[in-house]
Amino acid sequence: QVQLVESGGGLLQAGGSLRLSCAASGRTFSSYAMGWFRQAPGKEREFVGYISRSGGSTRYADSVKGRFTVSRDNAKSTVYLQMNSPLPEDTAVYYCAASQRATYSACYYPGLYDYWGQGTQVTVSS
Repeated sequence: QVQLVESGGGLLQAGGSLRLSCAASGRTFSSYAMGWFRQAPGKEREFVGYISRSGGSTRYADSVKGRFTVSRDNAKSTVYLQMNSPLPEDTAVYYCAASQRATYSACYYPGLYDYWGQGTQVTVSS
């Protein structure tokens, strides 16, 4: 069983940078692939990024590719989302999630993930 807690969200202006953290409790963090998702008001939850169990493979939504980076530190049981040059359209609640099934080829759907954090709000102003 894994419990996830996101942190690092807040209010910032476009052109700044922000790093979100997701801390996991439990003994088997490294056995889970991790994903980041986001949800804006009135929209469905959408995929942002994926990282494999070892951290050796990542995959991103086209909308954030080149601006956001997912990383993980298994020794600290933590996954990160580095947000560079965020835009107002990046405003959303950001969630981390853990999966025993997600792979590089199948990582986009929320239904693949077994555990979810409660989310952290990111608001980007112009």
